[in-house]
Amino acid sequence: MSRVFISAARKSSGKTSITIGLCAALHARGLSVQPYKKGPDYIDPHWLARAAGNSCYNLDFYTMERDEIVELFHRYSTAADISIIEGNKGLYDGLDLEGSNSNAALAKLLDTPVVLVLDARGMTRGVAPLILGYQAFDRDINIKGVILNNLGGYRHEDKLRKVIEHYTDVHVIGAVHHDPQLDIEERHLGLVPSHEDTSCLNKIKALRTAIEHQVDLDALLKIARDSAPESQTTLVEEVAAKQADVNIGIIENAAFGFYYPDDLNAFIKAGANLIRIDNLVDTALPRLDGLFIGGGFPETHMSALENNKTFRLQLAQAIDNGLPVYAECGGLMYLARSIEWHQEKHEMVGAIPADIVMELKPQGRGYVQLRETADGIWPATSGQTIAAHEFHYSRFLNLPKSARFAFQVLRGSGIDGEHDGYIRNNMLACYTHQRNTRNNDWVVRFVDFVRQCKLSSRKNRS
Repeated sequence: MSRVFISAARKSSGKTSITIGLCAALHARGLSVQPYKKGPDYIDPHWLARAAGNSCYNLDFYTMERDEIVELFHRYSTAADISIIEGNKGLYDGLDLEGSNSNAALAKLLDTPVVLVLDARGMTRGVAPLILGYQAFDRDINIKGVILNNLGGYRHEDKLRKVIEHYTDVHVIGAVHHDPQLDIEERHLGLVPSHEDTSCLNKIKALRTAIEHQVDLDALLKIARDSAPESQTTLVEEVAAKQADVNIGIIENAAFGFYYPDDLNAFIKAGANLIRIDNLVDTALPRLDGLFIGGGFPETHMSALENNKTFRLQLAQAIDNGLPVYAECGGLMYLARSIEWHQEKHEMVGAIPADIVMELKPQGRGYVQLRETADGIWPATSGQTIAAHEFHYSRFLNLPKSARFAFQVLRGSGIDGEHDGYIRNNMLACYTHQRNTRNNDWVVRFVDFVRQCKLSSRKNRS
């Protein structure tokens, strides 16, 4: 169970680029690398998965129980040579005063040593009190090494190494010099997803090469191996997958790619046969029992989405005819009447009789709490609130006053500040991103709904 937690002193320290490079460099050595990302995130895990050669799983205190996090981590780490967890924000940053959902809390829960990535631009002697402070703040956090990032050159590196060696007992296991060619392009939601970046593999290769030359990988492996306790977790036996009896489409391409791998696994276990669809090029909607459209960036592909008119019209007709559809964020935008961005406006599916406009600032960002309304069309939950997340720059215009919603928003923005989950026929579309967890088995409920609709349709035809 070798594992290491890559964190930072603050956000935007280059932690993700360093972690991508580490995953790629260790994978190139022939090691089985299992990546994880703390918190709700789709984009960084795409890059980490491509670099490591294994799916990246999210570990999130808000949507998961603590023992559920431990279970998931151990389940996918057991067969790996090393597990690498990338944190979000800074090591001690969190929602509450106690830091109960911080990176430090996750490192402590999983008993994992920490390597700090420090953005060293403009720093010399001041790096020592920074490291000492992070060590002293919580003695239970095992900070075993640092990787210096954005160094100005070899003289700068030499000064920092001498300062850290003189004042602290933390090892410098890497010193990565500033190189603009290693930067990954960003847009309004963060990094450009790896499946959209045509130079993705070249970028990962460049990061791998930089890490191989500037980070002591053997030292990192020793930290991961020597600090790893024997596993004390007894894995819960996985429930066998049901025989597939419903065909559920999933739109997946450069415009729509925000899917959690464990959610997709849950579809298969629930008895769904997933059919990949690319609505940028596929002109026909296949025969389906249901459809899932995840989040993404439809605004950056709205011209191509509009031009595929045949697909849009077929999807609109299918929704009119009762096709069960679930859409999140980008999928919600695609189902609207139009999207407007940078003074351009393009037609979309029109299943939601309202228009989308992109704004310069986020219209919804962060964790969400929902409560089901009486209008919900899926099998109901046991009554508890739903913990999820949202992150969108778009908002609705001209939403009809007669709109029906599946959720009341207790925390967050949703569609109108009070509601989320627009309902029409058997379609449910929301800004919220749900995660299939013990307390919110949305995948099972959606598949059951699809199954019910299929059986009802058969009865009506007979």
